Amino acid sequence: MDYVSALVPPVVMAVFFIGVIRVIVKSQGGANKAKEDAAVDAALARTQGAGQAPAATDA
Repeated sequence: MDYVSALVPPVVMAVFFIGVIRVIVKSQGGANKAKEDAAVDAALARTQGAGQAPAATDA
């Protein structure tokens, strides 16, 4: 019975890992892709705008 208790944690972790990978793969593309792309574009615009604004005011 020691072998069962030794094998349960790796099996549980493997099942959980496979589930996480499936969720990640399924969430790529479709309507979520447009939302994620818009969020990344907005974040990039904020960082670029924040980096340029202090340089313009110092000059």
